[in-house]
Amino acid sequence: MQLAYFWEQEDAEAVAELLGGEVRRGRFHGEDDDEDHPWVVVLTAGEDVERVVAEHDGWLETETPETGGVPAPLPQEPKRFK
Repeated sequence: MQLAYFWEQEDAEAVAELLGGEVRRGRFHGEDDDEDHPWVVVLTAGEDVERVVAEHDGWLETETPETGGVPAPLPQEPKRFK
C-alpha cells in the first residue's frame, strides 16, 4: 500500500481516477485547521505511480518493509553520555 499526499483536492481526485485509488482527507499531527490538512490517495503498487503523483504536485509515503509500518520500539533506559 502506498499513500500519496496532495494539497489540492482536484489533484488527488485526478490521481485516484488514473490509478484506481481511494481519496481521503489526511491529518498531520498538531494541525487543527481543516484547511491545512492534505488530501490522501490510498494506492496499491503499480507502474508509473511515482511519475503520476509527481506530475500532480504530490508526494508518496510508503510503509517500510522491515517494520511493516510499525514504528521502532522506544529505548527502555535513558541514554548515558559519560
